[in-house]
Amino acid sequence: MTTSPASDTAQDTAQDTALREDALRLLRALTGRTDAAFHPGQFEAIEALVGHGRRALVVQRTGWGKSAVYFLSALLLRARGRGPTLIVSPLLALMRDQVAAAARAGVRAAAINSANATEWGQISAQLEADELDVLLVSPERLNNPVFREQQLPQLVARLGLLVVDEAHCISDWGHDFRPDYRRIRDLIARLPEEVPVLATTATANERVVADVEEQLGVRPGGTSTGEVFTLRGPLSRASLRLGVLDLPSATARLAWLLEHVESLPGSGIIYALTVGAAEDTAQALSDAGLPVRAYTGRTDQGEREELEAALKENRVKALVATSALGMGFDKPDLGFVVHLGAPSSPVAYYQQVGRAGRATDNADVLLLPGTEDRQIWEYFATASMPTEQKATAVLGELAAAGGALSVAVLESRVDVRRSPLELLLKVLAVEGAVERVQGGWRATGVPWRYDSERYGRIAAARVDEQNAMLDYERTTGCRMEFLARQLDDPTAAPCGRCDTCAGPWYPTTVDESATDSAGAALTRVGVVVEPRAQWPTGMPRLGVDVKGRIPEELRCAEGRALARLTDLGWGNRLRELFRTDEQGAPVDGPVDPALGRACVQVLAEWRWADRPAAVVSVPSRSRPRLVRSLAEGMAGVGHLPYLGELDVPEGFPTGGHGGNSAYRLAAVWEKFQVGPGLAEELDRLGGRPVLLVDDLVDSRWTLAVAARALRRAGSGPVLPFVLASQG
Repeated sequence: MTTSPASDTAQDTAQDTALREDALRLLRALTGRTDAAFHPGQFEAIEALVGHGRRALVVQRTGWGKSAVYFLSALLLRARGRGPTLIVSPLLALMRDQVAAAARAGVRAAAINSANATEWGQISAQLEADELDVLLVSPERLNNPVFREQQLPQLVARLGLLVVDEAHCISDWGHDFRPDYRRIRDLIARLPEEVPVLATTATANERVVADVEEQLGVRPGGTSTGEVFTLRGPLSRASLRLGVLDLPSATARLAWLLEHVESLPGSGIIYALTVGAAEDTAQALSDAGLPVRAYTGRTDQGEREELEAALKENRVKALVATSALGMGFDKPDLGFVVHLGAPSSPVAYYQQVGRAGRATDNADVLLLPGTEDRQIWEYFATASMPTEQKATAVLGELAAAGGALSVAVLESRVDVRRSPLELLLKVLAVEGAVERVQGGWRATGVPWRYDSERYGRIAAARVDEQNAMLDYERTTGCRMEFLARQLDDPTAAPCGRCDTCAGPWYPTTVDESATDSAGAALTRVGVVVEPRAQWPTGMPRLGVDVKGRIPEELRCAEGRALARLTDLGWGNRLRELFRTDEQGAPVDGPVDPALGRACVQVLAEWRWADRPAAVVSVPSRSRPRLVRSLAEGMAGVGHLPYLGELDVPEGFPTGGHGGNSAYRLAAVWEKFQVGPGLAEELDRLGGRPVLLVDDLVDSRWTLAVAARALRRAGSGPVLPFVLASQG
């Protein structure tokens, strides 16, 4: 519900009139247009903040002008003698755009984030000298010990305005979940009563709105008044023309892009669900002569900035991106958004497609769903959810330490990978059980229990959202109306433009030549497997007395995998190969002819310095027939002797896929040995290279330990070859 600030007296009316005049003058300076006027609701939000010092929530579609509200409010409050504005903003790209927009508006703004550490000292000095109007920080910065203990208290004491951008992150636990957003409630509770607070988002349904309102209304002591000015506008975007094209395979989807992406309006974004899919698609389109680049979580920061600029300046037709190109990327004339595979919820989908058509009359939005989508959704859903077992293990180690432990040291004491471990620590910190201090993390001693009810509720909500996304794909009603209803938009109505309202607006056929090109691209084989060069930290604690760099003479050489499990081309076939039966047991069998031919192609294209002289395989507990048939096939094709398997005299390693680096190494350490017969064969080779064959590579420690055993037994360089890479 939208409410308005009260204005009961003639004095109030005069003040509001003066405020409107001041705000309009600043708006026209910001836009550079003498005829600029406020969008419906913009001044009302400014009035609530500046004129009445209220807590406000603005839910408006992207492009409505939420940033204008907080920049103008910051300037107006500064003119009235108030302190600087603190904006909590989730992404570096968003911060860069906001700092640039602030400068155009005459706002002195700066950002503190992981990409500009060399500037922190200068920014702190500017803040201390009251030379900044706006400071932008990431939510994680609120838990940085120096910022939290030294800078934040001083900032809170003189804060003019607090802004929480992308405020749906306070409530949602999805692909963009940020635990430190939950810390904002505590920050709000510390603010003096007179400090206004603004939360903004373009994607919030009624559940999220109610949650954010409750957190915005919190007062000192933790009580919540619920007194929040909420401004909610229509979220549908009339410029978007939505469609769903269900094609039978990854080859057909890529072929559609190869044939038709050039005819899509302007420049745009092609979203993929995995890094592998994004890189494969970008490579195929680029090889076909299209100006297209990949943008993923593996893209380094400098390249990200260059790619964002290239898209904004229309120097590329498209970026093929994962959700790494997310909240905050602002290109008002973005002409199209295509999805290769669906996001896991209609809200996440609308957030991404809403980047198109912000300042144009028309923009095309097309979803090309994949049969593998649900499998990918389930993987990401389980990967980010903390478990009671892991949380208890982390808390136990921190309590036993009696002081701070770094993440690297903690990783050697609990079997949790680095990224999930860091996420878990943030969740535990928000819940008060641990705190980040100089030197790492320590237990607070605050009692903690695993909130199974909450996590169960989140998991159930995710399933509901996934089913709703499938309903969107299958709906015979208006697609825009469907998305608007998912956001509880009371103005939801048929758009008259989407493919269900007006019929398909996109080509539904694919030319045979495009299919051939796509097929060739997706049958491309060969992924580099980099050798391990450094032992993990803390191995002596796990009974493995190694540290530092792995000696060159004991390392693997660079290896090859046929493909990644997430690849568009071979990924589906490999995922099927590594399936389990109804009882959860691995399905084992020999390599089929198609996979065999693809493996031969990898070997033919492998530019090794010295050709291998023999083949050895890693013994497999789960798929012995698969690995042995692969090794024997490679040996037969290369006319090389197959020397057999390494020995596992003490039994197979007990670790599975997914543990952290230290524990994975400990699980396989010295498990593989060179028996007398194999040692004799290696001796006869006279130090020539050996091809080491396995089925699946994840942490790369099995290959590293097996290669170490072979090198110590007199082998020459060890060249790993595996069917599939997890990465």
